[in-house]
Amino acid sequence: MHESTPEPGTGATVARVATEPVAPTREDPVAASGSAFLGGPLGRHSLTGASWWSPVRIVVLVAMVVFALGLIQKAPCYNGGWFFGAGAQYTHACYSDIPHLYHARGFAEGLVPYFDRLPGDMEYLEYPVLTGVFMQVAAWLTPDGGSYQDLGQHYWMVNTGMLMVCAAVIAVCTVRTHSRRPWDGLLVALAPAFALTATINWDLLAVALTSAAMLMWARSRPLAFGVLLGLATAAKLYPVFLLVPLLALCWRAGRLRAYGTAVAGAAGAWLVVNLPVMVFSFEGWSKFYRFSQERSVDFGSFWLILDQRTDLNLAPAVVNPIALVLTVAALAGGVALVVAAPRRPRFAQLAFLAVAAFILTNKVYSPQYVLWLVPLAALARPRWRDFLIWQACEVTYYLGIWMYLAFTSGGDKAKGLPLEGYQFAIVVHLVGTLFLCAMVVRDILHPEADPVRRSGDDDPSGGVLDGAPDAVALRGRSGPSDEPGPEGHDEHDGTDGDGERGASGDGDGDRDGDGDRDSTDAWGDVDDEDPWKYRGGPLRKEKAVGGRNDG
Repeated sequence: MHESTPEPGTGATVARVATEPVAPTREDPVAASGSAFLGGPLGRHSLTGASWWSPVRIVVLVAMVVFALGLIQKAPCYNGGWFFGAGAQYTHACYSDIPHLYHARGFAEGLVPYFDRLPGDMEYLEYPVLTGVFMQVAAWLTPDGGSYQDLGQHYWMVNTGMLMVCAAVIAVCTVRTHSRRPWDGLLVALAPAFALTATINWDLLAVALTSAAMLMWARSRPLAFGVLLGLATAAKLYPVFLLVPLLALCWRAGRLRAYGTAVAGAAGAWLVVNLPVMVFSFEGWSKFYRFSQERSVDFGSFWLILDQRTDLNLAPAVVNPIALVLTVAALAGGVALVVAAPRRPRFAQLAFLAVAAFILTNKVYSPQYVLWLVPLAALARPRWRDFLIWQACEVTYYLGIWMYLAFTSGGDKAKGLPLEGYQFAIVVHLVGTLFLCAMVVRDILHPEADPVRRSGDDDPSGGVLDGAPDAVALRGRSGPSDEPGPEGHDEHDGTDGDGERGASGDGDGDRDGDGDRDSTDAWGDVDDEDPWKYRGGPLRKEKAVGGRNDG
């Protein structure tokens, strides 16, 4: 709930912002419909906060149950598909790199990654250092003895336990990053693509570190954010792209000192992990970067469709610079959004767009890369309808790549998918990701459509950016500002100092106070004619009412 009161002695408007958790069943039509089997949407007079079952505990439990269902889905491969013939792991869509690389990368023989040369074409481990450490720790914990299959099964189970911890960390961090919206964590916990891809590879390590970094930034701890982001980048390359839009946001808000602290922490953490390997085995350390440059266009990318359907020369030397230019252009577009937006974008929105830009322009898209986006999507656009549309597209691609490999691997072609079908699956993945990006961009350009800001928050994942005034004047527009509008009120008619209307707008979808949801538009958001919607404008001061609720 918001209410506006004059600040004594100044005439400026004071925005009083309630800290009660937002109930998705009141503001999201899909969440309201899905709650039917639990008794329906949360009532106006319901009692919350009195049970041991807090939102964070419930979300973590749901995440663990869904994670376990993903393990059950891998059962056909665990019982033989990974070890006897190539076709079964594709027709059952249960492939995982983990048991294969235990033997193929020398862990079963006790070889040390990055230092010991491997037999075959891949002379060194082709993963970033912290991921290699994760793989090595799992190998140390794997019991010795047994058959080839036994060792592969044991190694997969050990990794599964470690990755389950990462999944729990992701769930907790997502819930706590937007403290007034703890139930948005269910988007992560119930994401079908998350369950299907969680144990394909080791990506959950980087995702967990990135999620923890986002939480630290939300808590206004830039050094801790930087250290965790540096560790995440030491496990996977994509987290470093978050620093690009963050620079633009900190520039607009005049928070460059916090940004510098974050960058210093990230660089220091990355060097602590990488420098020892870089110094004593540069060739092994650099394999990941050389492999990324040398690999040809591969599964899941639009580059693969171009390569298969045209006569273009798409050798790595040609594709690499073009892909780099496209990625830089997409990141520059995110920076342009910071400049053009009527209200400073939220950090989670731009973080999602930055990682999505890298995924869309990259020359390979492995199915587990969807894990990079799931927590960011839950923070950037917490709308169940849009999230599920995107997830449906990703599940389509997940099934498509395995059916295509079943068709081409010499297995049962009757259960496989020919080239044209696989290309269609790639297009579905690309369109689904672009759709969600378009919805996030729409929210940035029209803040009244943003579910997070409609519920009364500014930038809950923004930390030092949350509620901060703009330090740079952009064509007369500003985010929260230190200067009040005329007579201490917003320059826009009928709104209080934080860009919301008075006390009746409680941010839960019930704008007229009668306990019922008001009409929504075709997007599932409150109708554009809704008089309570955000219309921009400066903020004099915010005072929180009630205690903090981290879920």
